[in-house]
Amino acid sequence: MSQLFQPLRVGGLELPNRIVIAPMCQYSAEDGRATDWHMIHLGHLALSGAGLLILEATAVSPEGRISPDDLGLYSDEDEAALARVMTAIRTTSAMPVAVQLGHAGRKASSRAPWEGGAQIRPGEPRGWQTVAPSALPHSEGEAPPVALDRAGLDKVREDFVTAARRAARLGLDGIELHGAHGYLLHQFLSPLSNQREDAYGGSRENRMRFPLEVFEAVRAAFPAERPVWVRVSATDWVPGGWEVEDTIAFARALGERGCAAIHVSTGGVSPKQVIPLGPGYQVPHAARVKAETGLPTIAVGLITEAEQAEEIVASGQADAIALARGILYDPRWPWHAAAKLGARVAAPRQYWRSQPREYKDLFAGAAYGQR
Repeated sequence: MSQLFQPLRVGGLELPNRIVIAPMCQYSAEDGRATDWHMIHLGHLALSGAGLLILEATAVSPEGRISPDDLGLYSDEDEAALARVMTAIRTTSAMPVAVQLGHAGRKASSRAPWEGGAQIRPGEPRGWQTVAPSALPHSEGEAPPVALDRAGLDKVREDFVTAARRAARLGLDGIELHGAHGYLLHQFLSPLSNQREDAYGGSRENRMRFPLEVFEAVRAAFPAERPVWVRVSATDWVPGGWEVEDTIAFARALGERGCAAIHVSTGGVSPKQVIPLGPGYQVPHAARVKAETGLPTIAVGLITEAEQAEEIVASGQADAIALARGILYDPRWPWHAAAKLGARVAAPRQYWRSQPREYKDLFAGAAYGQR
């Protein structure tokens, strides 16, 4: 029996299998508003048979966007645009849908990847002043961010709360807080980007303080029966940076505050990172977090093959696996994985006839032999 296709409970949410569609920025919004691209893109992923779809990094404020074209959830217009997409998904798919809420901090005001991804400096068209824990630019030559003062910290926290309330109204099944990839919450955690001398800097406990405050505020603002969890970078891949031991301490603190799961990625806070890329290169970090915290854990990163994903889950290295580029390349990855592993997967009845003859029990609920 395939373990990848067994149900998984994350807080009060039950996933039909252990395949998660990771958040993937599309750089295709208009002033934070979801567009027709999101309707098509998310709609077809919602038909993939995965256990959970997590919407792309969704900014909690205009200045928190990675790029001017990022999705947002900070205005009534943003909420209405995303409601249109969610209505389409809900009427065509039973897949649970969560949203990743984030703030880009010093990595905001950037061009889309296909435009080079460079910072748009304040004063340039479509650019703005960024904020961060400390006035340290991400890369040499970039305009430095403004260090957040007390009022700025309070605003960021309340922006997360307001976005969480909007997510609740939209009927989203869960919230993932973006504490990874060098964005604002990760910037507070890492000593490479946080050189504050107040209660939010210095020791690991101090650097964890603001991300934990944001988590607590979001958890309190979102319906108790719906889970809130965090994506983390387990290591900065830079000497003297955030390491997996720090991640374990952070995950334990999150668990004490009601965190439903930990989504384990790595890197992103420094261009000095040296990442040893290879199949499943981040899985050992997920395995350590799971083993030392007991929290449900999602592994991600160059997981591309069904047998590979099955082994990760069956061996207990992680409770679920997340796909990003792989499911963009093959939007029916869960179908193909189920076929290889002898499992069954949900598929819309309009597609039942596509099942290959040798897999007569592949699609759950399907009826065959019809003309």
